[in-house]
Amino acid sequence: GRAVRSRMKIAVVGCGAMGSVYAGLFAAAGHEIWAIDRWREHVDAMRTHGLRLEGASGDRTVRVHATTEAKDAGVCDLVILATKAMQVAAGAQASRSLIGPETVVLSIQNGLGGPDTAASVLGRERVMVGVVGGFGASIKAPGHAHHNGMELVRLGELEGPVSPRLQKVAELWQGAGFRVKCFDDIAQLVWEKLICNCAYSGPCALTDHTIGEVMNDPDLARVSAGCATEAYQVALKKKIKLGFDDPVAYVRDFGSKIPHARPSVLLDLMAKRKSEIEVINGSIPRVGKEDGVAAPVHDTLTALMIEKERRMGC
Repeated sequence: GRAVRSRMKIAVVGCGAMGSVYAGLFAAAGHEIWAIDRWREHVDAMRTHGLRLEGASGDRTVRVHATTEAKDAGVCDLVILATKAMQVAAGAQASRSLIGPETVVLSIQNGLGGPDTAASVLGRERVMVGVVGGFGASIKAPGHAHHNGMELVRLGELEGPVSPRLQKVAELWQGAGFRVKCFDDIAQLVWEKLICNCAYSGPCALTDHTIGEVMNDPDLARVSAGCATEAYQVALKKKIKLGFDDPVAYVRDFGSKIPHARPSVLLDLMAKRKSEIEVINGSIPRVGKEDGVAAPVHDTLTALMIEKERRMGC
């Protein structure tokens, strides 16, 4: 057989906090990395000083190719779409120039719909799905990212079981120091994560509370439980396989492990950025409607959050 090329050319499209963790560790493993982001100061800092990544994986500064224009990179072996959910369509359009006959695209977003949006632009046969949590990544300054954890990268094909090409991508991540697992049914993972996100994103962001504070307040705990239950009912109606049958106990168990955490939706509001509320809590009424399942708690929370963002000028 032909020799396996160990050095890969990888583009990270949307090189924010999480994207910088991916870029930093892949670059440290010796791959050719193209960090593509619209934030010019961040790109300039990476060009001038390299990308510094510190935290759970150590402290290193690595050289990467950084640019605001995807077309500078040329064709890549792997494209990691790490944009926020609302930027997936634009990120996928910009990525067209990165795609050759053998290129695979790994779409990693919060909430629902990111990989499907990417697939509608780049082709379903090309797209894989990543479900990532527990890294606690943040940007400290342009060109400088930090992460608190190294939990788990879960990978699956957009459709169908684990494939040889998915296993190759998993080995690439493992070689860069990530913990990785491949799954035949990625929809189950997306929904299990989404149900937890729904239970805490809206309630925490609306009230400026941590996950533990929402859990310990009897009124907010009721709202959180309502979110978990509605999301669970929509998932069941969509015939999504889930690994539990008590959604309230499931999300409380999840929350009890990270009581001091603030969901990304709240962190975005605190930074005066537009949040992903519409693909997290807002996705449940939208998807539920397709199957005739109402989600009034999510509807109300999402409307209140959108008003809060408007008021804050996000």
